[in-house]
Amino acid sequence: MNLENLSVLITGGGSGLGAATARAMAAKGARVAILDLNKTDAETVAAQVGGVALEADVSNEEQVRRAIDHSEARHGIPRIVVNCAGIGDAMKVVGKNGVHSLDAFWRVINVNLIGTFNVIRLAAERLVTAPPLGEERGVIINTASVAAFEGQIGQAAYSASKGGIVAMTLPIARDLAQSFIRVNTIAPGLFLTPLLKGLSEQAQKSLGAQVPHPSRLGRPEEYADLAVHIAENPMLNGETIRLDGGIRMAPR
Repeated sequence: MNLENLSVLITGGGSGLGAATARAMAAKGARVAILDLNKTDAETVAAQVGGVALEADVSNEEQVRRAIDHSEARHGIPRIVVNCAGIGDAMKVVGKNGVHSLDAFWRVINVNLIGTFNVIRLAAERLVTAPPLGEERGVIINTASVAAFEGQIGQAAYSASKGGIVAMTLPIARDLAQSFIRVNTIAPGLFLTPLLKGLSEQAQKSLGAQVPHPSRLGRPEEYADLAVHIAENPMLNGETIRLDGGIRMAPR
């Protein structure tokens, strides 16, 4: 799809991968809506890209419906939806502090997996009635992780949530194919997101050295470049694309 003047909705767009994607798509001429649980972050990025800021919990049906309403009112039905919202807590099944909290497990699944599906279904509900733009109506891009394939110690909840996103990508793409809507997922490796920026420079270099090539942490702009390409390439559908420099994660 040609991004010029196209309506784009990005969850988790207030920082990291989502913010970089907002900038990249705005640079292509897209009209971007930034949805984030942190309204201040959303407003900051929206101001940078000339977009609109939306506050919502992706796992809350009514909040997401209202956010899509506001996005549509400003820019038209979102034709590109990028799901970057997510959280990640590390906890062993049985560790020094006892058994894994069921509430903690549920929280990660609820935000990462159920939240992603909630946005997909509500965005798709609008898209299926939109007039086609050539051979397409829209594109949905999700964010998984290499943890979906090589989850590390303490990542049971996170890996389950990201593995679920990978597993539902193809069936959802098949569901929506008749409506000319494509669905793809990006599975990033080690990227310099706000979480890793909190580590020391030495720790960042140590992590980056684990990547075969290039031996560094990924840059959010590289995720954004791939998201833009997926949106623009009509033959990419039903795929999960690893963006990881060839890394295969060790147990810890």
